[in-house]
Amino acid sequence: MEVTIARLGSAGDGVAETPEGAVYLPGTLPGERVAARLAGRRGEGLAAEVVEILAPSPHRVTPPCPHFLVECGACALQHMAVPAYAAWKRDRLVEALDRAGQPDAPVADIVLAPAGTRRRADLALRRLQGGAMALGFHARGSAAVADLVTCHVLDPALVALFRPLREMLRRLPALKREGSAVLNLLDSGPDLLLRTDGPLDATQRATLAAFGTAHGIPRIAWASGTGLPENAAQSGPVRLMLSGVAVAPPPGAFLQAAPVGEAAIIAAVQDRLAAQKLPVRSRVADLYAGIGTLSFPLAARHRVAAYEGDAAAVAALDAAARREGGRVEAIRRDLAYRPLLPAELNGFGAVVLDPPYAGAVEQVAQIVRSKVPVVVYVSCNPVALARDAAVLVKAGFKVTGAVPVDQFPWSPHLESVVGFRR
Repeated sequence: MEVTIARLGSAGDGVAETPEGAVYLPGTLPGERVAARLAGRRGEGLAAEVVEILAPSPHRVTPPCPHFLVECGACALQHMAVPAYAAWKRDRLVEALDRAGQPDAPVADIVLAPAGTRRRADLALRRLQGGAMALGFHARGSAAVADLVTCHVLDPALVALFRPLREMLRRLPALKREGSAVLNLLDSGPDLLLRTDGPLDATQRATLAAFGTAHGIPRIAWASGTGLPENAAQSGPVRLMLSGVAVAPPPGAFLQAAPVGEAAIIAAVQDRLAAQKLPVRSRVADLYAGIGTLSFPLAARHRVAAYEGDAAAVAALDAAARREGGRVEAIRRDLAYRPLLPAELNGFGAVVLDPPYAGAVEQVAQIVRSKVPVVVYVSCNPVALARDAAVLVKAGFKVTGAVPVDQFPWSPHLESVVGFRR
């Protein structure tokens, strides 16, 4: 069939409207005329494969990565020129705030993290027939693992570990069929969390120690399946600097994806609080605080109570805060099951929250019942943001400013910082 692409969907696929329903075509752009082959149902629409681009968009460019759409599903938009791509991503935030009832909200220009600066990778591992090892991201819409030789999104220091890591894992009996390798690039060097489907004995621990020494990896942690990690080999301390504060992140810790993105998010949060003239030394609640990415910069002007559900992250945050003289109080609390209640929230001059992808339904419901006047919401999902922002707007909050931040080049994912005032 021949179709014309009307728009990009939320996953970055081109969408064509037909009498049979919406047709989703990866690797296409709005305005393009495409010869397509149907490939089954996709939700309420149809999935299709591109046979030929009959009339290309003026915004089409040559993808830089040989893995793009051929086998790797991590990127969706390498074929789109940067100006059009940046406009589409910014529009995702504009549309989310429109759905929340704030069509005229002030939205800043998007901050783009450069390619080759992502410092975190969660790689899938799979042992292939004959003992070979596949290492990479999953294929699009599939459990298959793309065996990567390069990646244009990740920091080159992480990409350089692909080949030696693959070779070492090929000889590691603890990886029987499949597992994962989380790589974080810290200030102390790469940090590796390895998850396998088999046990790790003393000989294999020695193998990991030798690998870490050879490739400048101070710590290699290991876990069986989804279990808690333990240090398998450590030759030195691990360190990540967060606004001048040294933190020792736990293995596999969540980090903001790129340093440029982290700096933009911190600046936007601080700007939103400064715009509301929040008094110095006022109390601020940092919800879903992680290891303190926002807690420490906020503590330069405010008294910060940092709430986080992950025990290892709280321990790292608390240890760093104590070394810094207790400017941040670290509190372990699962906010999905035990959100802060209005009586607890009323003592804060502002709430900053950076929830996971699903958003913060339970916590937002309590915020609107409180007397908190200022909320700064850091979102990684425009759909969840639109839903939670609508609750805030209905309760009398208004968007005071919003900043889109693209930490995930060529993907449909978008970070946003949105300020609300009651």
